[in-house]
Amino acid sequence: MALTGRTALLAALGSLPVALLEPSWLGVAAVNSPLAVAMMCDYALAAPVRKLRFTRSGDTHVRQGEMAETSLQLTNTSSRPLRALLRDPWPPSNAVPGTTDAARHRVEVPAGGTRELHTQLRPTRRGEAVAHSVTVRSYGPLGLVSRQATHPVPGSLRVLPPFHSRRLLAAKTARLRELDGRTSALGRGEGTEFDSLRRYVPGDDTRSIDWRATARRSEVAVRTWRPERDRRVLIVLDTGRTSAGRVGDAPRLDATMDAALLLAALASRAGDRVDLLAFDRELRAQVRGRAAPQLLPALVDSLASLEPQLVETDARGLAAEILRSTPRRALVVLLTTLDTTPVEEGLLPVLGRLTDRHTLLVASVADPRLAEMAAARGTVEKVYQAAAGHKAQAERDRTAGLLRRRGVTVVDAPPADLASALADAYLSAKGAGKL
Repeated sequence: MALTGRTALLAALGSLPVALLEPSWLGVAAVNSPLAVAMMCDYALAAPVRKLRFTRSGDTHVRQGEMAETSLQLTNTSSRPLRALLRDPWPPSNAVPGTTDAARHRVEVPAGGTRELHTQLRPTRRGEAVAHSVTVRSYGPLGLVSRQATHPVPGSLRVLPPFHSRRLLAAKTARLRELDGRTSALGRGEGTEFDSLRRYVPGDDTRSIDWRATARRSEVAVRTWRPERDRRVLIVLDTGRTSAGRVGDAPRLDATMDAALLLAALASRAGDRVDLLAFDRELRAQVRGRAAPQLLPALVDSLASLEPQLVETDARGLAAEILRSTPRRALVVLLTTLDTTPVEEGLLPVLGRLTDRHTLLVASVADPRLAEMAAARGTVEKVYQAAAGHKAQAERDRTAGLLRRRGVTVVDAPPADLASALADAYLSAKGAGKL
């Protein structure tokens, strides 16, 4: 038996003699006192909590930052009405901002009745959010004492990446359709696929004229070309220590995930086959061989629990994993850092093995703070900040230049622009027939 605040107050004021307050109701010494009698009656009339039954339902998946709702069905199997305070505890990162405790519910359930309770959640962290139990405190009609028990009622909510760049997908897909028409009109580019013949119109590239077909016709015929389809795209996420660095309010890994999702959605709509792997010193996630309708769900589910690892990325192991998983030529999109040491000591020594077999594109999250530091003026401290910003940006530009001179396409953009810039780089490579 648990004493409520009302009972403790009465005892403290001395309005009724209570000699001893122990955890058990037998510890009330003055058994014949009015308070003790009231407490025992209240305890006897409180609904038992051990006989309650619970069933969970509601959302099982939600995107990070979006609202979800979990439902708890409570059945009172006893012969007494239940007046209770119930707590359905979820990890604090799932609480709705601005609410004191949305997991607490005051409930009244008649004997043999059922009530359904709803808890609003808004997760701020990816991964698996788990609730293990439900605690119920049942009060008697006077509210003097209560019964309490904790029931194992497991529940889980898988929190998926938010995919903020989804809003750009329609515009990028429109550019892809436009690319089909533009490529047909202006030329083929190396490696593009022949589509059909049509009549020459002023402005067409003369190199597209098909002289043999023209000889068989009474008009000049030109070849039309379309962007390559059914090509392979491998997206590689570096989950080593540099991906844990925060730019703004989020780790670099979150921005690279968002860019990877937009690229995968766009490439699948373009008819290309997309695979993904995440690696640091070991393989953390992999998605392979999924058809276009299943690709995006598989990616977001695989990335949901992915976290940065505070270890140095094994560049040799990463290159070996890429070559092992993708033996045929592909566009390899490596989302990693452009910091000088990891690139010069890790990536550059294995770069030749990758570029000999694949087309390589390196994308990195730039910190907008560098530009702000470089523009600082007015005080000695700000001048030092400006010097540091210029130096850091110069080293980053030099590292990008080293990669470009070795035939690597480099995308370096702030978190808000990375997804769009990476999609544009893919479309440019697609239009030029470089996949």
